Amino acid sequence: MARTLLGALLNRAATTVTQIPVPLVSRTAGSGILSQRRDAETQMRAMTATGTLFAIVDRLANAVSLVDWKLYRSAPSGLKEDRVEVTKHAALDLWNRPNAFMPRQEFTETFQQHYDLTGEAWWVIAYSGRASIPLEMWPVRPDRISPVADSSKFLTGYVYTSPDGERIPLELNEVIQLRRPNPLDPYRGLSPVLSILPDLDTSRYAAEWSRAFFLNDAAPGGIIEVPNTLSDAEFDELRDRWNEQHRGVSNAHKVAILEHGTWKDRTIKQRDMQFVELRGATRDAIREAYGIPKFAVGDLDDVNRATAEAAKAWFAEQLTLPRLERIKGALNNELLPLFGTTAKGLEFDYCDPVPPDTTVEAEQLTARANAAAALIAVGLAADDVLPAVGLPEMRYIGQSTPAGPDSLTLAPAEASWHDAVASLVGTEIEAAQRWVAVAHDDDNTCQPCRDNNGRTYKNRQQAYEDYPGGHGYVNCVGAKYGNECRCKVVKRGRKGEGQ
Repeated sequence: MARTLLGALLNRAATTVTQIPVPLVSRTAGSGILSQRRDAETQMRAMTATGTLFAIVDRLANAVSLVDWKLYRSAPSGLKEDRVEVTKHAALDLWNRPNAFMPRQEFTETFQQHYDLTGEAWWVIAYSGRASIPLEMWPVRPDRISPVADSSKFLTGYVYTSPDGERIPLELNEVIQLRRPNPLDPYRGLSPVLSILPDLDTSRYAAEWSRAFFLNDAAPGGIIEVPNTLSDAEFDELRDRWNEQHRGVSNAHKVAILEHGTWKDRTIKQRDMQFVELRGATRDAIREAYGIPKFAVGDLDDVNRATAEAAKAWFAEQLTLPRLERIKGALNNELLPLFGTTAKGLEFDYCDPVPPDTTVEAEQLTARANAAAALIAVGLAADDVLPAVGLPEMRYIGQSTPAGPDSLTLAPAEASWHDAVASLVGTEIEAAQRWVAVAHDDDNTCQPCRDNNGRTYKNRQQAYEDYPGGHGYVNCVGAKYGNECRCKVVKRGRKGEGQ
């Protein structure tokens, strides 16, 4: 669609929408406020029907719009960790700034409101006559766009109906639709609002009745019976005096004094109507339609850090992720192909909104560290053990420091891992990784071997540098006198004894 067509479409909507009167729905007794109409416009208007529905839709739209997105070049291996991030591309620029008036967050929040209220969201794509790639995207109200079905091709295009009634045809590459599948209509989405329209009516009626009770009712309510027929002047006087004394909140529950009349109570008391329970049941019905528990909309009776973190994780995993997956499918399968060969091998992906479970991570790290300690203790090489249990390589750099010859300095990138592991398993890994030099001490033992007797090493690699293969000290001078070195290096036990 040319930019001029989109501009005309949007400008026409902006200039004529205020000229079209909003249809008024009858509020006479027995007619529903919302449930007598079931079109997309009614579903969108329902967002302000109750605070519960507004909170649900607003929170869902905000959560989805706040998630960051990245563009990647797929790896031949197909693994996510092998992908390469792409920081410059026209598709990325378009997604981050869909049009000159909406950043991505507002664009996403707008169409997400449409999706959660009507079950579908629509993006209209704008092109330039000089370029074949999309330049702008606009969210369009679902009640103003219709798919054009075809018996052989399934779909041939779309029609946008402006507020003044003009029908504008759109091609397939000019529209992207997101929808919750409708079992009765493969072209349109299915809205949760349709299942709760009567409940929304009930909630609205209950709220209006309660308000009218306090503002308009002349309590106590009932009928005044008089023995004789009243003249017009007497009737007007009785009515005016009654209203003056009893109508309104400030006059509620005053004692009524009647002259030549009998009071007959006919009012159902508000406490008998159980409006609190009725409105509570309506809130439950709305949450049930959206699959949202109380804590997801901030209704928490007992809040602590654990429950708050659990609620945040549940909301992201069960509600935000499915909506993000639907958007990702539209971006990768419908938007990116519009950029031709420049988008080949590219894919959009969102940053995971589910917060990490620190408790589970700590338990997993503890289990891995304990497994590493146990394997190294039985003589397996640390270099082989660490990757086997899912820990990164930890290379020790032994050097003399003012603290003494046995002090240990770690490479900067590895120090944090060592601290984490050591804090979890105490000194088990350190003890398991130490080796000790053992000299056969007799008259034929040279002085260097005696001096090195009992020296500890931090790991096998360090020990084998002085004792290749575990036997024979590299600084032994016994060979000068025809004596073969009998020293060796052995794994030190957990309590420090050589084994």
